[in-house]
Amino acid sequence: MSGYKLLFSQLKLSTFRGTRWTSRFHEGFGGCGKAFLSSNCPKVCIVGSGPAGFYTAQHIIKARQDVEVDIYERLPVPFGLVRFGVAPDHPEVKNVMNTFTQTAKHSRCGFYGNVNVGSDVSVSELQQAYHAVVLSYGAEGNKSVGVPGEDLAGVLSAKDLVGWYNGLPNCRELSPDLTCETAVILGQGNVALDVARILLSPIDILKKTDITRPALEALAESRVRRVLIVGRRGPMQVACTIKELREMVNLPGSRPEMVAADFEGVTEALKDLPRARKRLTELMLKTALEIPSEKVQERRKNASRIWGFRFFRSPVEVLGNPNHRVAGIRLAVNRLEGSGEGSQAVVTGEVEDVNCGLIISSIGYKSLPIDPSVPFDSRKAIVPNSMGRVQQAAGLYCSGWLKTGPTGVIATTMNNSFDTAKSLLEDMDSGTLDVSAPKTGSQSIRTLLDKRGVKLVTFSDWEKIDKLETRRGEACGKPREKLLTVEEMLNVART
Repeated sequence: MSGYKLLFSQLKLSTFRGTRWTSRFHEGFGGCGKAFLSSNCPKVCIVGSGPAGFYTAQHIIKARQDVEVDIYERLPVPFGLVRFGVAPDHPEVKNVMNTFTQTAKHSRCGFYGNVNVGSDVSVSELQQAYHAVVLSYGAEGNKSVGVPGEDLAGVLSAKDLVGWYNGLPNCRELSPDLTCETAVILGQGNVALDVARILLSPIDILKKTDITRPALEALAESRVRRVLIVGRRGPMQVACTIKELREMVNLPGSRPEMVAADFEGVTEALKDLPRARKRLTELMLKTALEIPSEKVQERRKNASRIWGFRFFRSPVEVLGNPNHRVAGIRLAVNRLEGSGEGSQAVVTGEVEDVNCGLIISSIGYKSLPIDPSVPFDSRKAIVPNSMGRVQQAAGLYCSGWLKTGPTGVIATTMNNSFDTAKSLLEDMDSGTLDVSAPKTGSQSIRTLLDKRGVKLVTFSDWEKIDKLETRRGEACGKPREKLLTVEEMLNVART
């Protein structure tokens, strides 16, 4: 018998049950196997299991064979905005969860859900247990519109509406009023178009997605037939991408309704635009101004729902009715100063009122402070940092929207997170980050949380939830039927 097999035969697997050491044999005993030198391994803790957290973990694990990474998540389920932010009818975007699952199941990665960092455990306590802590918990706050009347019933944030139809537990009770004919969305980014598309999509399309059952039932009864997507600047500054615009243009049962005057001078400016912006603007021009083919004309003539961009408009006031509900919105009419991306909207003094019963603010997410010990820039709503290194806080890093603000798509977050991981690894290699002293990692944190009555959810526990949701979805022709409360999730995890 070879030395490899002899050693393997002599080990009692039960001794190491629940640890992450087993696949270390396939790494030729390189690095830091849990069963042998775990106490001397560099240990990294990541707070947040969305794309930023998982991409950071992925890069660290791949780059060094001697680092253990633990991911802590506030909810019992992983994947953050991939699960709760990506539109239900974009299943291809959610495929990234397969990659994240591989990372979570790696021998040197641990997942601990149902842990609220900042209340269940402090960042300082994590720093005592780990050589480095990476904050990747994203942006769960809403930016305020800042106009009178925004607190009236019928004014919602896009973040909350997206969370409602995607099954985010704290948005479960949202219950939006969809009895009006016209909805106004403030903002013209991809999230705004996602919301518009979900509001106007035929139910036969939505029922094949992982949209939640309560949302599906509410949308089936919706009387919303017209959605206006409002932006303070013009067509050449619109923040969405061509993919989302094309989906709106081709949405079954709907037709576009644009204001031709909003596109004055745009055709002449096309030649100077970057390629991606040029293609997007050309599609808008075609949609707004060109006479479509007979087939498209016929489809649009039979459409029962309408959508359209409204450019050069800023909210001034939400107008209410005697029942303190939304009755409309007053918009300032703007003009642009400057050109291109750097142009600024300037009010003209003219206003217009739009009758509507639902207003959805999609002007951006913002990060919130997690712990008094962590530096936080309230104005920019980020943790102040240099290439992911938190300023004046050795051993503390950040990635994702907490690092840059809520910009870009998942691919942007991937590069952002890889850069943070590189900074951390450079600090390890240079000795700036001291990893020589042993750290206890998850061992001491789990003991601490147990004493505080916090019930951890491991990745294998999540897989129980995943299997149940998938099974429930298959029963009604959907990819999954999500559990909607933390209590339900925990009950399944503990089964």
